[in-house]
Amino acid sequence: MPFPLTRRHAGLLTAAFLATSALTAPALAQTPPGVLVVGQIAEPQALDPHAVTAVNDFRILMNLYDGLVRYAPGTLEVEPALAEDWEIDEDGTVYTFTLREGVTFHDGSALDAEAVVWNFERMLDEDHPMHEATGPFPLSFFFSAIEEVEAVDDRTVRFTLNEPYAPFLSNLAYPTGLIVSPAAVEEHGEDFGRNPSGTGPFVFEEWRSNERVTLLRNPDYWDGEAAAEAVIFRPITDANTRTAEMLAGGIDIMVEVPPVALSQFEGAGFEIVEQAGPHVWFLILNTKEGPFADVRVRQAANYAINKEALVNDVLEGTATVASGPVAPAFSWAYAGLDPYPHDPDRARELLAEAGAEGAELTFYVTEGGSGMLDPVPMGTAIQADLAAVGLDVRIETYEWNTFLGRVNPGLEGQADMAQMAWMTNDPDTLPFLTLRTEAWPDEGGFNSGYYSNPEVDQLLEQARVETDQDERARLYKEMQEIVQEDAPWVFVANWVQNAVTNDRVENFSLEPSFFLLLKDVAKN
Repeated sequence: MPFPLTRRHAGLLTAAFLATSALTAPALAQTPPGVLVVGQIAEPQALDPHAVTAVNDFRILMNLYDGLVRYAPGTLEVEPALAEDWEIDEDGTVYTFTLREGVTFHDGSALDAEAVVWNFERMLDEDHPMHEATGPFPLSFFFSAIEEVEAVDDRTVRFTLNEPYAPFLSNLAYPTGLIVSPAAVEEHGEDFGRNPSGTGPFVFEEWRSNERVTLLRNPDYWDGEAAAEAVIFRPITDANTRTAEMLAGGIDIMVEVPPVALSQFEGAGFEIVEQAGPHVWFLILNTKEGPFADVRVRQAANYAINKEALVNDVLEGTATVASGPVAPAFSWAYAGLDPYPHDPDRARELLAEAGAEGAELTFYVTEGGSGMLDPVPMGTAIQADLAAVGLDVRIETYEWNTFLGRVNPGLEGQADMAQMAWMTNDPDTLPFLTLRTEAWPDEGGFNSGYYSNPEVDQLLEQARVETDQDERARLYKEMQEIVQEDAPWVFVANWVQNAVTNDRVENFSLEPSFFLLLKDVAKN
């Protein structure tokens, strides 16, 4: 049976709702003790971890579900979770996991090996009864190396890969590897994304569209009870409104604080939290058609845009200038290339060579979304830089989920460029899902600009199966050099993530993974 809502919880949540609904008079807002109210940047798409791609959604999901493994606190190193241990064969192609005993899903059904097998077959087997009914599963790429997954016995699961795959354990710790209740999926079908059931520290209670998602403490959590009685995630897309709510006490935790607002929280009563992580903010360029089909025009855009000014002036020094598709947080695989300098004269020369002076460009910008770094001011500044070298840029602005619905299917026939941000778990993830030819949108990937280079394809395929880290690093560094020269993106920024809490919140920290882990966070 689902975890019941007690009178105590009902009272707390009613009080929280009344307080946090005071948008017209935020000075009156107060949140109750024991209930964490989190100001999110957007409405979630769904609460099915296999069906979503945005960190905005992941921040909720990581508190509802567990995976076989997870990242150790403060790191991207893998440690046990639902699996208490595992073994890897000498060839690196067979992984055998032993599950914890006595774990149940929030709906009361048992977590066993068959449930784990069901999860991966739902994503990977097109003939699975729930594959079409509850898909698509856009990050199932993460597990494309799985040849077979089998239940050896109730507590033992064996994965056989078709070849060694270096990021496999890390991908299991990613939200795409979280384990959902088969019984709940079969009960709710295509509506499972609004009726989630996992094994995590909090239990789903309610989702009121464009108002809040409410989670309650799981009293039977295998890793000990959460410190807070409940968590409310409120989507507040406007950054100024989110800031005002935080200042007034209507929310307890605010993620992705606009750089221009940080100084407002430097006094008593608030704590600013920062954490570096693997983040890349870039502009996807449509390499298939239009001006950016010419590499000279793509390079011109990289020279035209003043990334130093964006980082220092728009982002108030909360990021560094990016030089390629691998974030510097992956120090072992990061090439450390010099970023494109701001050189408007060189940009004009390249545009003249390509016959692209005065080209008209359509630029997709979002109002706000996961890791998007003040996207409207950034977009406006980029538009001005491109105009300064003679390009005519028209901005189209969209709400985050609408934006994703336009960008992810590909820019062909729609736009010439679009903002994008990725926070990743491995240097393989971003380039593999966004820069390979086989990752074009019609192939199920996220290469929305249709970049294609057979040499890059080969390097990425080699790197993900290479078990020697030094050789793997060499392959990634060679890939970065080619990609920087080809310029399928404008490489803009690597962000240092931030959040702010009020002084009633205790034990809060940010993770390099960019996930929001709230189990041990308390509020008086």
